[in-house]
Amino acid sequence: MKSVRRPVKAGAGGLAVAALGVVFGDIGTSPLYSLQTVFSIDGGVVQATPEDVYGVISLMFWAVTIVVSVKYVSILMRADNDGEGGVMALAALAQRLYAAKAGKAGLLLLIGIVGVSLFYGDSLITPAISVLSAVEGLRIAIPGVDHLVVPIAAVILTGLFAFQKYGTGHVGKFFGPVMLLWFVVIAAAGVPMIIQDPGVLAGLSPSYAVVFFVAHPVIAFVAMGAVVLVITGAEALYADMGHFGRPPIRRAWFFVVFPALVLNYLGQAALILKDPESRANPFFLLFPDWARLPVVILATVATVIASQAVISGAFSLTRQAVQLGLLPPLTVRHTSEKEGGQIYMPAVNTLLFLGVMTVMLVFRSSEALATAYGVSVTGALVVDTLLLLLVARRLWGWGPVKIGLAAVVFGGLELTFLSANLSKVLHGGWVPLLVAFAVILVMTTWRKGRQLVIAGRIVKEGSLSEFVDAVRDKNVLRVPGIAIFLHPNRDSTPLALRANLERNKVLHKRVIVVTVVIENIPHVHPKEAFEYNDLGYSDDGIDHVRVRFGFSDTPNIPRALRRACSLGVLDLRAKQIDAASYFVSRGAIRPTRAPGMVAWRKALFVGLAQNAANPAARFALPPSRTVTMGSDIDI
Repeated sequence: MKSVRRPVKAGAGGLAVAALGVVFGDIGTSPLYSLQTVFSIDGGVVQATPEDVYGVISLMFWAVTIVVSVKYVSILMRADNDGEGGVMALAALAQRLYAAKAGKAGLLLLIGIVGVSLFYGDSLITPAISVLSAVEGLRIAIPGVDHLVVPIAAVILTGLFAFQKYGTGHVGKFFGPVMLLWFVVIAAAGVPMIIQDPGVLAGLSPSYAVVFFVAHPVIAFVAMGAVVLVITGAEALYADMGHFGRPPIRRAWFFVVFPALVLNYLGQAALILKDPESRANPFFLLFPDWARLPVVILATVATVIASQAVISGAFSLTRQAVQLGLLPPLTVRHTSEKEGGQIYMPAVNTLLFLGVMTVMLVFRSSEALATAYGVSVTGALVVDTLLLLLVARRLWGWGPVKIGLAAVVFGGLELTFLSANLSKVLHGGWVPLLVAFAVILVMTTWRKGRQLVIAGRIVKEGSLSEFVDAVRDKNVLRVPGIAIFLHPNRDSTPLALRANLERNKVLHKRVIVVTVVIENIPHVHPKEAFEYNDLGYSDDGIDHVRVRFGFSDTPNIPRALRRACSLGVLDLRAKQIDAASYFVSRGAIRPTRAPGMVAWRKALFVGLAQNAANPAARFALPPSRTVTMGSDIDI
């Protein structure tokens, strides 16, 4: 099945600048806290000696090179699912490639669920640590204001989450230029120190990383737990590919972001070698006194942009999960009339805000938050690598040698990062893991509960073909108008349709049963979105239409049916669809002692179902012409 890509109208340079504002916010602000965290971890076991400094810089440089430049930018971005990226799209692509093997497809979906769950754990910490690390620059610029850091960060984050309901379109056009300025500033800050100590460039050699591990294996292993902070946000490079395409992201990375990060990290390293005391906050101490306050302001804006990218990513990922049946339907509000990807999800926004504020108020500093960071990041990297190895075999025909080499280089490095971060579990690392576990529990419970509900509904609904035959035999009274019934399949009868006949003893002259199918591709071409069936009779006015959407599409049923009319799929006019009545089958779900799920998971599923968005809102049905009918379902 083909998919449709949204047309790109901006120039190459404009797209690259725009990508700076959306894609690179997280990884671009990591210099604020990464090197500082390395030299403060475990009470300062990493020393400000040339051996340790060169070893750390070498680890950082090669971590960014291997994981970001090679794995994500050069390889993984080629594994797009019809132009879309991210762990959900990658898992869907893997499912398509292994569609013939049902067991493996289920395992791939589970791997995707784990990856998404780890992203949510990461999403709670990224805004808190990013904004806190920027505001902490006030301690350097204006000594004696330590007590204001957390309140200021709390106000900034509150404003950021409160603004979400208005959409990012109004300020999005400024994100790219601001981040371009940010990368220019941090690159310029590192250059003078490199000129003063050009020997620091030697730290780019991989030999120093090897020597560091050989001479101090325990210390180097501990340092790896903080070195991973330099690659936070690497997933965004892949996840946001659908917005900009591969070339703009690659250009922005190799020509702007990567050089700026390397220059800044080298400058911080040279500063620490010159003044070991500067390791307490090497980023802001790179700047002269007069520039520190403006840089604090710029850093705060940059971290807000980084946080915005994470929040927007959470909205998009949640919508994809809902479309794939992994989460209950949630209210989605579109904040732009032109861009379908700009959405606002109130429930997700509220939960993220409460989680971010909680972790910030509990940990109260970027240094403390760094102990909780890394576990979910490295876990997500490992998930992406595992899916990449599976996809590469089928998509590009990689043989055992290539697969093995990629597994050793990427998997080996990332498993080392993950192992180093496991030591943080008791010191804050449990937070993202707990969040990830909760998300996995909710997703698997919802998926299993939906299967039980579908089984229960089939028993009550009966065969649709038999229902149609019965209607013809009984000569049922037909009233004027068009009735559209939403139903998940073509085999059974919608409960609302059966209830309407049994209670009201009539049917509309035209009945259309609509089944919505969410495909494992981002977008479905309009001409391939419909499948019509007259259910055996061409003269009874009862038809079935299967409507396909991609997991990144907006499932607007009235708009889709109007398109079906214009394409000739339905022998109706668009104006008739605009006057049709919609019927939704929805009854209460009652947990029983029947097998299928344990009692507490059934209770959780019922709670999720009760708080799910109304199907009428999810499918953009007109409230004044929508009726909800049905009967209770036992599970």
